[in-house]
Amino acid sequence: MKLQEFMTTKIEFVDADAPLYDAIEKMVDRRIRSLVVRFPGKNASDCGVITARDIVFKVLAKGANPKNIKISEIASKPLACIDRNAEFKEAAKIMEDTNIARIFVCEQDKIVGVVSLIDLMDAALIMRARGEDVF
Repeated sequence: MKLQEFMTTKIEFVDADAPLYDAIEKMVDRRIRSLVVRFPGKNASDCGVITARDIVFKVLAKGANPKNIKISEIASKPLACIDRNAEFKEAAKIMEDTNIARIFVCEQDKIVGVVSLIDLMDAALIMRARGEDVF
């Protein structure tokens, strides 16, 4: 099953220079676990990611004030990217090998989607319902 069949296409962005509090508000308001961080530049290779895990472990658990921290200070860069025509198995293997919870789907150096662990589980159920082998 190709990634374009089950990837999430609604991607939320945040600017690297914004205060971390902005990322927290956006993530909580939209009930999402990650945001793509825009650093100067226009390509996927110029982006990073910030996750709920990053915010909780690197800032909140340490008692730091999110209003005084820029998103760029804790964002991970570069993004892990994969082509939209890649197969389910390839994405799962990359995520396992690199111990990441999401991989961004890119086309011509533009982010067009994201595949998370829950998306892979969802795709596995779809494949099973179709009678396809998952692995």
